Amino acid sequence: MFITFEGIEGCGKSTQVRLLSGYLKTRGVSHVTTFEPGGTGAGQAIRRILLDSKNQNLSPFSELMLYISDRAQHMKEVIGPALEDSKWVICDRFCDATVAYQGVARHQDLDFIRVLNEKATQGIRPHKTILLDCPVEVGLKRALSRNASTPPDGQDRFEREAMEFHHAVRQAYLDLAHEDVDRFIRIDASLREEKVAQEIRESLRPWLTEG
Repeated sequence: MFITFEGIEGCGKSTQVRLLSGYLKTRGVSHVTTFEPGGTGAGQAIRRILLDSKNQNLSPFSELMLYISDRAQHMKEVIGPALEDSKWVICDRFCDATVAYQGVARHQDLDFIRVLNEKATQGIRPHKTILLDCPVEVGLKRALSRNASTPPDGQDRFEREAMEFHHAVRQAYLDLAHEDVDRFIRIDASLREEKVAQEIRESLRPWLTEG
């Protein structure tokens, strides 16, 4: 089972990945948790470039190719081997993020991005995608609060984008979910953390029962 988590900045993806992992452990489900960008050694170097707020002049195309490079290595080192070993894979961001951020919000060719994603992933797609959806204002408030309590050491390039950018990303995610209702599970991420976790577990119950 390959599950991805998607959503705008501050929607709570990392927290919910951690909580789901803890739940899967109690159910005896063999799994790995990972994230993009940065799920490999090479990916960590790419992540530092992509998220560094000093890199304001990074071109949209360069940004796109860095994400694709990170994904290709991630598939080779982490996701592919885990799936071949019959483990569940829980991933914080994947191809949909590139469509939403680098495609829609950065106004780049969506067909080209889909081709790149197909090549980088070797055609492997998530079985289910948890879209943690919340208003942009809510997500950014959380993200900025998090950064204030735990300084990101300059790794906050996307949080610094204009509101228009973040609204475009959210709408792109909603459009993707509308286009692929069988894969996407939309969860109201403005709810309490525990309630969000409960709804995620409920949405995955059929597959947990099968296991």
